[in-house]
Amino acid sequence: MSAGRLTVFLGVQQAGKEERQVARFTGKTVLITGGAKGQGAEDARRWVAEGGRVLIADVADDTGDALAADLGPLASYVHLDVSQDSDWASAMAAAAACGGLHGLVNNAGIYHPQSMQDTSLESFQRHVQVNQIGCFLGMKHAAELMANTGGGSIVNISSTAGLRGSPGSFAYCATKWAIRGMTRAAAGSLASLGIRVNSVYPGPIDTDMIKFRTPEQTKQRLSKVPMGRMGSCAEVAHIVIFLLSDESSYMTGAEIAVDGGVSM
Repeated sequence: MSAGRLTVFLGVQQAGKEERQVARFTGKTVLITGGAKGQGAEDARRWVAEGGRVLIADVADDTGDALAADLGPLASYVHLDVSQDSDWASAMAAAAACGGLHGLVNNAGIYHPQSMQDTSLESFQRHVQVNQIGCFLGMKHAAELMANTGGGSIVNISSTAGLRGSPGSFAYCATKWAIRGMTRAAAGSLASLGIRVNSVYPGPIDTDMIKFRTPEQTKQRLSKVPMGRMGSCAEVAHIVIFLLSDESSYMTGAEIAVDGGVSM
């Protein structure tokens, strides 16, 4: 093959590859909790960019509506308090109206770092309601609709706090460990329905959730990260999208850390 023909061939091959990538989620719908901003919003942008329809689910109505409008006709916003069973039922009705549900990202979460001694019962219960019960209800409701759709993929967002002890974040750590166990249990019970369940464990990621730290505290935190920096939402989104896609079709119950090596 001549150099000219090789250049044309490679150009056509690359164009075909890009076209397939953009279209790989066409006709598929994903629901992303905590999707109005931060990590959830980045996941939503990536999904839509590759042809899929996204339901942005959050309690930040104005922010969620604005993101959906920005992403265009493939995006819709639904109000969803993940701790409320009735809200999940409404969200599933919205997904059914889109033709079913092919993916769920349980991304919503709260983080109020306190030691066990400083954690009130109210704070602990609120962490459980949002981080743990929210994930449980999401999987329970989504599994029924996904089974009717023909299967799908659930991605649960845990944390490196769910892989190791975190004395200064007692309630958060407890719920993120719970997500780890629930993911494995659900993966085993839902596999026969064609539903995969995997979990992602972000380390220090540049989102509003950790903006409470002072620059000195951030520097000290990053000194414990082998790669020496915070991760970005985009770097986590790469893994989330991979787990939602058919490229991970033989993966369920998997645990993937995106943490710069901090959990080694």
